[in-house]
Amino acid sequence: MTLIEARNLPSHVGIIMDGNGRWAQQRGLARLHGHREGSKTVRRIVRIARRLGLRALTLYAFSEQNWARPEDEVDALMDLLRDFLLTERGEILGNGIRLNAVGNLGRLPAIVRAVLDPLRRESTNNDEMTLTLALSYGGREEIATAARELAKRVQAGKLHPDEVTADALHALMPSLQVGDPDLVIRTGGERRISNFLLYGLAYAELHFADVLWPDFSEEDLFAAIASYQQRERRFGDVGKGVAPVPALEGTHKSASIPAATAAAATALSGTASITRIAI
Repeated sequence: MTLIEARNLPSHVGIIMDGNGRWAQQRGLARLHGHREGSKTVRRIVRIARRLGLRALTLYAFSEQNWARPEDEVDALMDLLRDFLLTERGEILGNGIRLNAVGNLGRLPAIVRAVLDPLRRESTNNDEMTLTLALSYGGREEIATAARELAKRVQAGKLHPDEVTADALHALMPSLQVGDPDLVIRTGGERRISNFLLYGLAYAELHFADVLWPDFSEEDLFAAIASYQQRERRFGDVGKGVAPVPALEGTHKSASIPAATAAAATALSGTASITRIAI
């Protein structure tokens, strides 16, 4: 069981969902089975993130480089993406979730865009949490696209070269419209970023989990957030030190977190008390 402080949640969490293929191979199954189980994990983690009160969740669902995978695997991933959007439509709209997508969306097949685009429009005004799917996405590609746009503005005389700043570049990156990621989690045991949210990662806290994505649980998400809460975020400044979280007395049974619990805990942010959530 992991306890986390309800007042110190990361605002924007990014997740590199790694390990579907290995999960299937370890069980003697085709990779598609791993992707199917990974899709179930996406549903589970989106729900718990919403109930916790996270403001933004970005999932690395399909990279620009993933197009190089076998055609049948790519087709299966696109089918799973379409199924996810169809089955989760009611929950997204009914729970105040704004769906966003970033990446080279023009490469997505029509069967995906036919579901993705309307749901993005319908959820535009939802403000409880922003769920961003990084699709056909690459961090280097996003930086290059933003740089080209600035170059065009300079060439057209709309922007002075001195106005080409870090903030100007940042403003043109769709993945960072919800703010820089505070915490980025990678599953599957790998210790690399794999071209994810590169510009926004400048001061993000990183958490690497050995568990494969289909097995990533609410407890694993809580462990990542608990790790984040024990770190001191200095942003290049001199730190003040982080006080350890005191152990709570008594025995607690594991339980799901109702939405009301997260909301009530968040409401305590203006008080001096420390509220923790247990699963």
